[in-house]
Amino acid sequence: MDKNKRLDKIDLNILSVLQSEARITNHDLSERVHLSASSCLNRVRKLEEEGYIDGYLTRVNLDKVCRSVTILVTVSLNDHTQENFQEFEKAIQDFPEIVECYTVSGSFDYFLRVVCPDMNSYLSLNDKLVKQVEGIANLSSHVTLASQKPFRGYPLERLVE
Repeated sequence: MDKNKRLDKIDLNILSVLQSEARITNHDLSERVHLSASSCLNRVRKLEEEGYIDGYLTRVNLDKVCRSVTILVTVSLNDHTQENFQEFEKAIQDFPEIVECYTVSGSFDYFLRVVCPDMNSYLSLNDKLVKQVEGIANLSSHVTLASQKPFRGYPLERLVE
């Protein structure tokens, strides 16, 4: 597969299956995508090498493991210089509770997903973030009450034409 070449239907099928069933055996995957086991394994390895597969991650049912609270946080910076953005992005790497961070357009600069054991832990993290990261103009927290549609993979068949 050439990096500039579009993925074919078989590659997309492989990716679709793997994103929902990462532990599927190569034999079962090859049957699902109608390839020989060796051809399927070669394609998966090629997809990994070329960065189409960015790793494998187990979805943990956090409710079974522990009590937790998920907070969606919007962050606005005072100054919109490249230096301020880089400083913020570097600083949040020190907070493992910040499990996702997106730079966004609109009325704020970042959208964070934060997972903490409880609200007191989040309040402590919030205080540390504001003290350690200069230039935060506004930080707005939204506590999630329930998740009606958790992330389960990308709709590749609708995204790739």
